[in-house]
Amino acid sequence: MTLYIGREASKLWKRICSETTTEINLLLDNWKYLLAGLIFQYIHGLAARGVHYLHRPGPTLQDLGFYILPELGQDKAYISETVFTFVFLSFLLWTFHPFIFKSKKIYTVLVWCRVLAFLVASQILRIITFYSTQLPGPNYHCREGSKLARLPKPESVLEVLLINFPRGVIYGCGDLIFSSHMIFTLVFVLTYQKYGTRSFIKHFAWLVAIVQSLLIVASRKHYTVDVVVAWYTVNLVVFFIDKKLPGLNIL
Repeated sequence: MTLYIGREASKLWKRICSETTTEINLLLDNWKYLLAGLIFQYIHGLAARGVHYLHRPGPTLQDLGFYILPELGQDKAYISETVFTFVFLSFLLWTFHPFIFKSKKIYTVLVWCRVLAFLVASQILRIITFYSTQLPGPNYHCREGSKLARLPKPESVLEVLLINFPRGVIYGCGDLIFSSHMIFTLVFVLTYQKYGTRSFIKHFAWLVAIVQSLLIVASRKHYTVDVVVAWYTVNLVVFFIDKKLPGLNIL
């Protein structure tokens, strides 16, 4: 038994070393794309912070989803965030599984190059939409009477650039017409749909994406249109960019 465990541990260590060497080489070739994608995540956060200064609270718009779905309430807003965290961490762990498990071959660096490309393209469209039209936010902290609904004029450029992370991200207002959480969720699900190996996980992932959509509306974090726009736009973005990017090396 001890011999078997030692042999398996040796195989695992060799696999980790082999994968690490391969991924480092890929990272050296593609670090510019990864860095650009990560930098844009900050730019996206900065844009969302900037539109908060333009946000003006008002009556919540008439929304079919608000009539159909029961309101979860401010004390249950954590539910949709918990689901999103589960999706994010699950996908993150899956992209690193080649270091441990031997299954369908993917390369972590290449997967994240594609994921970041999908995210950046979708987020550019999102920024264009919420700067084109500012709507009164339906979230509780964005409504009239809340101190967070309007941001005072910044005293310095540094105050804007720091975006008050993470509070400024969690309590943002005005970045509507396109749900950010749905962008990430759908990009992750579509990526696993193409490169994942477990059909039951693929079905489960789509179910979670649907549940996440309903929770976002029930939590009044976005209007129904924000979720609908994300569903068809992200799918189109992934479809077209996927045609332009070279395929992953899969063994």
